[in-house]
Amino acid sequence: MSVDIPWEQLFEAAKKVRERAHAPYSKFPVGAAVLYADGSVVTGCNVENSSYGLSVCAERGAFAAGVAQGRSKPVAVAIVVDTPTPCPPCGMCRQVMLEFAPKELPVRSRNLEGDEARYSLGELLPHAFTSDFL
Repeated sequence: MSVDIPWEQLFEAAKKVRERAHAPYSKFPVGAAVLYADGSVVTGCNVENSSYGLSVCAERGAFAAGVAQGRSKPVAVAIVVDTPTPCPPCGMCRQVMLEFAPKELPVRSRNLEGDEARYSLGELLPHAFTSDFL
């Protein structure tokens, strides 16, 4: 993608929303920020539930909020976690992101120390199930 991505702004937004995460069970707060083609940034944090399967990851929350706000064409995703090594989104989040974004979507993850991992969505989900199979 040839869009100028304000990564520092995205990481700051993800870090800030991470502070609002509801993670009493895992103690693993995560923040995510999605940049859209119109320049808007939509954030999400993980929201856990005592019935663990009902928990929502930060990335899925951000994408759901984007849909609710009428956003389309995501162009970048930034994730902030407190881990020794930046971690990628889970498989469920990868699949949800692919519903709304191309495989070229850049996804970056940073820990609180500033270490960063960089991926494309296609690298994260190389053999994706898409609407092409339906």
